[in-house]
Amino acid sequence: MKTIQLGQSDLYVTPICLGTMTFGEQVDEPTAHAILDRSLERGVNFIDTAEMYAVPPRAETFNATEKIIGNWFAEHPSARQKLVLATKVAGPSRGMPWIRGGSGDLTKADIIAACDGSLRRLQTDVIDLYQIHWPVRHVPAFGMLYFDPAQDSPGLSIHAQLEALQTLVQAGKVRAVGLSNETPFGVHEFVRLAEQYNLPRVATVQNGYSLLNRTVENALDETMHRLGVSLLAYSPLAFGLLTGKYDESGLTGPGAPANARITKFESTRKQRWGRPEALAAARRYNALALEHGMTPTQMGLAFCYTKWQVASTIIGVTSVAQLDQDLDAWGTTLPPELLKKIDAIRWDVRDPTL
Repeated sequence: MKTIQLGQSDLYVTPICLGTMTFGEQVDEPTAHAILDRSLERGVNFIDTAEMYAVPPRAETFNATEKIIGNWFAEHPSARQKLVLATKVAGPSRGMPWIRGGSGDLTKADIIAACDGSLRRLQTDVIDLYQIHWPVRHVPAFGMLYFDPAQDSPGLSIHAQLEALQTLVQAGKVRAVGLSNETPFGVHEFVRLAEQYNLPRVATVQNGYSLLNRTVENALDETMHRLGVSLLAYSPLAFGLLTGKYDESGLTGPGAPANARITKFESTRKQRWGRPEALAAARRYNALALEHGMTPTQMGLAFCYTKWQVASTIIGVTSVAQLDQDLDAWGTTLPPELLKKIDAIRWDVRDPTL
């Protein structure tokens, strides 16, 4: 896999990124370290994590993922220099009182303190890509469909967020900055203000993108293309819906995979991944993959791997076997007639996990 430049930064990453949010919840530390070993062995040079992880978020596992990765770095000191390391500062609390006491804002001091905490847990001197996990302002995200001005409230301005990130860059703690769960407006404002005031220019946006959520293609892709910002696509298999493992059993029925994320965690089923229309749409895509001689996983990943909009696809796994399966899907191509059928399904089902 050749490496790809992230935005206008000096970071070059593989088009597949190892996502780690399962570490510390579904994945214990020895297994997580084995996954990290195998990922590096197979040439992946990009790891993504967050102070909020593991997922689903709980007070008991807050910060756990970064600690597991930090312990791995301590055991493999040479690995750190081979990898591009990304993490995130959590935005205002979304019903998680263990994050900054449930604050509805994110201050400059919060951003700097969060970064310092991540550096300690990750046992590193610098974070290559530091991202704001979700916007400070109200936006339609995580399954919300509409922007509602009445829900907006004053918070740390985008300008002030960039100033805090500049402090981290100037201190040598962060090399490049990015966003997550952002909108076209947000990306444009971050870039505009950075250029106007000589502040750090965002290199990336990490948003959900899969066969079940192609909302990136509804204007965000144009914004990012024209502004030179790279997309990091998360949840390419829609929390497992696009692997086919729920097709026969449903999410909780007899035979449902007991240790799979949606089956295991009720909180996840209450989110966008548990919508009946999401499973119905996934079944259609999965059947289409089988009709064309592919596994659902192969088609779901190939869709992200081959889209011009995507710089790097973030894969999350719970075993070395899953990691190998996801990496082996690299190089799979989707013929034009199959892409037409994919678009036809989307016309019917739209984006059930937006």
